[in-house]
Amino acid sequence: MSDIMRPMAFEQLLNWILTEKKQNGTVFGTHHPYFADEKNNRTIFGRPLETPVGPAAGPHTQLAQNIAAAYYTGSRFFELKTVQIMDGAELSACVNKPCIKADDECYNCEWSTELYVPQAMEEYIKAWFLCKVMAKEFGLGSMDGFQFNISVGYDLAGIQSEKIDSFLNTMKHAQDSEIFRSCKEYLLGHQDLFEHVTAEDIENISGEICNSVTISTLHGCPPQEIEKIAMYLITEKGFHTFIKCNPTLLGYEYARKTMDDMGYDYVAFGDFHFKDDLQYEDAVPMLTRLMKVCEERNLEFGVKITNTF
Repeated sequence: MSDIMRPMAFEQLLNWILTEKKQNGTVFGTHHPYFADEKNNRTIFGRPLETPVGPAAGPHTQLAQNIAAAYYTGSRFFELKTVQIMDGAELSACVNKPCIKADDECYNCEWSTELYVPQAMEEYIKAWFLCKVMAKEFGLGSMDGFQFNISVGYDLAGIQSEKIDSFLNTMKHAQDSEIFRSCKEYLLGHQDLFEHVTAEDIENISGEICNSVTISTLHGCPPQEIEKIAMYLITEKGFHTFIKCNPTLLGYEYARKTMDDMGYDYVAFGDFHFKDDLQYEDAVPMLTRLMKVCEERNLEFGVKITNTF
């Protein structure tokens, strides 16, 4: 298995999905489709959501086909793989392979996307279109019943760089991007592939892909930097915002005892990151301030507390 990811063309992915579904009743090898039930519908960030379930940023939200397979089986909220200023070959050279190794316990040493940021953006936009047409063609739910949530890291300077700024702007308003136009034109030119998707459905696919962002905080990122990043994304970019905190907030003693009690006493880790990471006493006032800033702007704010240990 190659450790280099090579994105596939939109038309190849679409034809793969439609052909496999027709021949085998599966999508990318997944056998059990989820059909949304309206009674489970809810609203978050001003948009409908059919289930509050979906994959967190990781290898499984890096390529369009993984996102499409997750949608088919019931995921509706997708935290897209984190992007940062370091990408592509430079990032790959820093990550040991396999980046996730699960024998008994699971060791995860992957970082952000190993694609180049423009490639990652194209994967997410291709996935957006795939999920939209799958919803209608296979009767899985509403074409507007799922959401993409972008994930960015790890410092303010990188997030303000032209590379990441372009990514943020395009994911918020993608309709003028080349990949968005290309996917839309392909669908309009190949309506004969579908039994249920109409030209009107395709024309109505929104280019406003993401209105929410998750801030991925690298171990050791000081609270002042985290708050600056959040303030920028809230006040300058207008995103509904999550901050992803690390389990090191629990403290070394608690974490060590919990691991020991669960039978993982052989897993070795020191207390460095527990001392160097964001501390609980700094986190609470910072998060309180950010909640107030979002409230003043009619934006929603949240915290994710299950990032890397």
